[in-house]
Parts: sequence; C-alpha cells; structure tokens
Amino acid sequence: MASPILLWAFSVILAVIPSVLGNSEGDALYTLRRSLTDPDNVLQSWDPTLVNPCTWFHITCNQDNRVTRVDLGNSNLSGHLVLELGKLEHLQYLELYKNNIQGTIPTELGNLKSLISLDLYNNNISGTIPPSLGKLKSLVFLRLNDNKLTGPIPRELVGISSLKVVDVSNNDLCGTIPTTGPFEHIPLNNFEKNPRLEGPELLGLASYDTNCS
Repeated sequence: MASPILLWAFSVILAVIPSVLGNSEGDALYTLRRSLTDPDNVLQSWDPTLVNPCTWFHITCNQDNRVTRVDLGNSNLSGHLVLELGKLEHLQYLELYKNNIQGTIPTELGNLKSLISLDLYNNNISGTIPPSLGKLKSLVFLRLNDNKLTGPIPRELVGISSLKVVDVSNNDLCGTIPTTGPFEHIPLNNFEKNPRLEGPELLGLASYDTNCS
C-alpha cells in the first residue's frame, strides 16, 4: 500500500501537469488582457487562476483544450497587441476588428501556423506589416484596412497560396501592389486610399519599393 507521502506527491504532480501544459495559452491571453483598456468589461471572465482559458467568454478551444479562436471584434477595447499572442500555436481566428487598438502588429504573429483569419481592421494600428506574416501558410483572410499602417506590402505574402481576401485599404502604405500569387485575384479597391501606394508592380521594370523611403 502506498504511503500517504507518495499519494500526496502524486496528487501534486497531477495538479501541476495540466496547469503547466494548458496555462501557457492562458498566460498569453491574460498578458493581452493586461495590455488592453476594457470599459465594457467584456474580458471580465478572463480568470488567470483557471487551468485553461477555455471557459472564458470570447475564447473557443478545440477538444484538446487548445485555443482556436479569439473573438473580440467591436468590443470597445483600446491598448496594444502583445508578442505573447504568438504562443497560441493552434489559433485559427484572431478577430480584433473595430476597436481602438494602437501600436504595431507583433512580428511574433508569424508563428501562428494554424491561422486562417487575421482581422485587425478599423483600429489605430501603426508601423509596418511584418514580413513574418508570410509564414502563415494556412491564412485565407488578411484584413488590415482602416488603420495607420506604413511601409510596403511585404512580398513574403505572395507565397501564401491559401490567401483569398486581402484588404489593406485606407492606410498609408507605399511602394507598389503585388501582382503574383494570390494577389492576381485581389481587387484593386482593396488597396485604395493609400496616397503613397502606386499601381500594380510592373515585373522587371520597376523596383516595388519606390517612394518608400
């Protein structure tokens, strides 16, 4: 018969294992919560003491309790994105549109290999579009319109064969519009209202980053 000490030690191990495995995602999301101002308390259920974040409102998990969706569109949030979001390796949908989020798009979002939809439109996000987003080989929807983004459209994005919708209109992007890969089928009005963005690139005739100094 096992001694009480061994039984206690085993119970401690069982208690610790799920928190170690599951809470890295909870920690990442709670870091996001701390970076945001939430006047309507939409993040009130985000309790960092739980084993995982799967019972939090606006979070969806798969059957293995891994986060697959963050749905915080139109939630009156302000603040900035955090690099820890790149730890949500099973995330498929990051929906943060129609808020007042500022700052830049973290390069670490390029680590979200399962991501299907990145919706950050209608915010006040500045800085450049990270070339690391070109690593998102499952991405279908990339909507970054109505922000304050600058710099060129990263050519790394042309390698995402799954990409169906790209909208970067109403920013301050520069250079030319890609015309290869998935960009062959993106309508030109999805690039409009970028005063420094020139027309589609002429392959072999001009450098795409002209006027992007």
